[in-house]
Amino acid sequence: MKKNLIIPVFALLVALAMITVALAQGGAKTLTGHIVDKMCASGAAKSGDPAKTGAHSGKTGCALKEACAKSGFGVFADGKYYTFDTKGNELAKTALENSSKDKGVSFKVTGKVSGESIEVTNIQEVK
Repeated sequence: MKKNLIIPVFALLVALAMITVALAQGGAKTLTGHIVDKMCASGAAKSGDPAKTGAHSGKTGCALKEACAKSGFGVFADGKYYTFDTKGNELAKTALENSSKDKGVSFKVTGKVSGESIEVTNIQEVK
């Protein structure tokens, strides 16, 4: 009788493992846009044209200045500003520093979106 249960139990464990992996990755989304520090993003929102400000930002802008970088980062995508988590801030700073462009840099930001924030897992420059 015990031998007859081995295969169904094994199949059930494999199915549960696959469901767990699918749920863990289920919220992942990729946004494409411009990385902007939070200080400039708040000012851009007041200007009425945040996307234009995002398109002009970059590593030669204020984003990598100490005060701006300390405020954290986010991405303007789909007409909205999404703030980054701690890991995203680190990845954004590195991505801006390593960019081959000085202004108008676009990035693909992947992570779990929740409201107006994103838990970033990856950032890649759009070339």
